[in-house]
Amino acid sequence: MAESAGRDRRRGRGDRVRPPQNRGASQGERAGKNLPRRIAWEVLLDVATKDAYANLLLPARLSRTHMGAQDAAFTTELTYGALRRQKFYDAVIEIASSRTVDKIDPEPLAAMRLGAHQLLSMRVPNHAALSETVAVVKRTAVKTAGFVNAVLRRISEAEADVWLDRVTAGADETARLAIEHSHPEWIVRALTQALKGHGRDASELEALLAADNAPAKVGVSALPGLIDRSELPGGPTPLSPIGVTLDTAVPRDVAAVADGRARVQDEGSALVALALAEVDAPTGTWADLCAGPGGKAAILAARAAGESTTLEAFDSSEHRVDLVRDSTKALTNVTAAVRDGRDACGPYSKTLVDVPCSGLGALRRRPEARYRRRPEDITALTGLQRELLAAALDACAPGGVVAYSTCSPHYAETVLIVDEVLRLRAKTGGADIEILDTPEVLSAITGTDAESFASVTRAGGRYAQLWPHVHNSDGMFLALLRKAK
Repeated sequence: MAESAGRDRRRGRGDRVRPPQNRGASQGERAGKNLPRRIAWEVLLDVATKDAYANLLLPARLSRTHMGAQDAAFTTELTYGALRRQKFYDAVIEIASSRTVDKIDPEPLAAMRLGAHQLLSMRVPNHAALSETVAVVKRTAVKTAGFVNAVLRRISEAEADVWLDRVTAGADETARLAIEHSHPEWIVRALTQALKGHGRDASELEALLAADNAPAKVGVSALPGLIDRSELPGGPTPLSPIGVTLDTAVPRDVAAVADGRARVQDEGSALVALALAEVDAPTGTWADLCAGPGGKAAILAARAAGESTTLEAFDSSEHRVDLVRDSTKALTNVTAAVRDGRDACGPYSKTLVDVPCSGLGALRRRPEARYRRRPEDITALTGLQRELLAAALDACAPGGVVAYSTCSPHYAETVLIVDEVLRLRAKTGGADIEILDTPEVLSAITGTDAESFASVTRAGGRYAQLWPHVHNSDGMFLALLRKAK
């Protein structure tokens, strides 16, 4: 049977990005041809051994190489695809190598993951996936090249669906989904609970897991008052009225991104800032209490400038404050400072508290995060989340609005946090908070049905939850809370 016909039946495919064509190349040309695999391998290695984040590391390396769009897209799919499906590939590698992955050195293991992704999920001919991947590891770990070659040859002997059947044989439903969609089992369970808790059907789980593994396009927001999105390359985003989707893997090549008039940003993140900017509030200073790296702060500052007011942007990390300053460099109404958001003073007319969270809503953009998080991390984060929201409400001016957001649908980081803070506030005589109908605010901004954003209803208001499988955005949670006058 023809190889292409067999590959079309494989499950769990990546973006089906074709490798760059370069037949009959000289040795120097072959080095350039193999550059995408070498960069991908290096990034995978740094992610595994240095706790690096691919979404930060890869764009910088692509920018330095000045490679063409096709090579950049191929490199991006190699890197993110191998990370997204790492749990599945590791299960395959363990069978093919007859050893557990923790017994394999990082260099050959990164090459095996890279090769497995090409063999099982991309339109890369077997001979190219094998020879070019082995060539990469030969450069620095020549003694392991034979081992890598043998394992990849074993993997190439069967299609992805055959391997999936092998590695999930005897597994229960949670374990099967965890392997097939490369999510730790605790995250599979947490997302099931999140769907139910936010009022959705648990039958959506597999679609949600699959969406986490779908390559996310590069989104860019045009900062209001500085540039219109019609001036940016790419197509308009369906939800955010200030966004476009780029076709380039190197967004800083776009002049408006380089000079700060536009920011790389997911639609869901942009909608959080736009929602807070849209609601009515008394005149006064705005604040972002957890502002780094600055994407939401830039939108808020741009909208605040249109209302002749200022934004105070805080973060507890000097590095993240530097990122905020870079994000808002085209604006003059921003004060960025190192400060713990729990020490906010105010009073502020509008306050964003986008709290540190598990990031389970952004796994399609930061796929390695799923392997680093542990259930106990949620417990550690929720204490901080409660304190930050309480501080934001205390610093809110009468009639002002607080936006509580997370890039996570986890029920303990979203609904339970807001419910508990408001309950404790009411117990101490602070029953002064109105829960706004956040889905309706998002509906007015996006022109879409409010019910798609709906989470739980509380005291006449509603929280909102975005979903990768519903909105093709990061899984942002948002609650808009107004303080009584």
